[in-house]
Amino acid sequence: MDVASVLRMNGGTGDASYANNSLLQQKVLSRTKPIRDEAIRSFYKEKLPKSLAIADLGCSSGPNTLFMTCELIETVEMLCRELSHESLEYIIFLNDLPGNDFNNIFKTLDCFKQKLSSHVLGGGIGQCYITGLPASFYGRILPDNSLHFVHSSYGLHWISQVPKGVENNKGNICMGRTSPYNVHKAYYNQFQRDFSLFLKCRARELVEGGRMVLTLQGRRSNAPSSNVCCYAWELLAQALNGMVLEGIIKEDQIDSFNIPMYHPSPSELELEIEKEGSFTLNHLEVFEVSLKAACGEDKLDINNSDGYKVAQLVRAVAEPLLVSHFGEAIIDEVFHRYQHVLADRMSKEKPILLNFAISLTKTTT
Repeated sequence: MDVASVLRMNGGTGDASYANNSLLQQKVLSRTKPIRDEAIRSFYKEKLPKSLAIADLGCSSGPNTLFMTCELIETVEMLCRELSHESLEYIIFLNDLPGNDFNNIFKTLDCFKQKLSSHVLGGGIGQCYITGLPASFYGRILPDNSLHFVHSSYGLHWISQVPKGVENNKGNICMGRTSPYNVHKAYYNQFQRDFSLFLKCRARELVEGGRMVLTLQGRRSNAPSSNVCCYAWELLAQALNGMVLEGIIKEDQIDSFNIPMYHPSPSELELEIEKEGSFTLNHLEVFEVSLKAACGEDKLDINNSDGYKVAQLVRAVAEPLLVSHFGEAIIDEVFHRYQHVLADRMSKEKPILLNFAISLTKTTT
């Protein structure tokens, strides 16, 4: 699988688009706003820059991208007014893989800038320049010392490639609770390489004292069996395996399909940050979000539409990967079955996603 060419969220604004199925991600962004605010305010007070360069890595498309950007600018502008400072100029870099629906973002930029000028504390802010950066963040994307603030939400649990040597991961499509030891080890090794490279690249691109806030899914302990974040993916594997039993999908097709995703533990994250050595870890917060957040409801009602809503959330994320491997013809059937698998399991359980929010400061040059 060439991850860089097939890993993307569903574009556009259709029923299965990421733009219309990313409420859970929006709730995570809202939950982590205090951490971003504290980081950006601390940087401004320390450096007093005349302009602010911000990169959103793994920005995807839809309303969440510019929602976060608007909040950051609002926070800085409020601080400028508190300190009786002039407004700043803003340079915003929106990064994702080349297959991302950047056009969907660009179409909303005029509206975004108008809203920014009129809504952010009554206007009067400096210029805001926005550009797209289609590239993997597991590599350099900007010049040395060109960024002040880096943000990434729900991007870093995606690794750069499916690890080698996971051919015996039968019945699974990711690092699941029943995966063999060598599969867990291969996924962990790939995460170590990728996250270390991510830190090295950002250390070059950030100015000294620059801040970075990262949010990703994870698990509480190093034990693979605690990987609660694979819940939705294991149920998707169940739907696919059912189609194998009925002869709709060939067994070797599912045996050769694995998702490039790893959910680290807090100690695994801290170890890589310490080993790389360029950043001080200011804060690591662990918090849970229920899958019901994807439905916008206080309570899941599986007998109605909420099983469908959760299935649509996963479809918006997974469909391009599935199409690249299995073809488009089976997709509707996969998610029809998946909806029923979800309805059955979620009527008996209360699944949660475990999340980590990390605040870092670059301390070395």
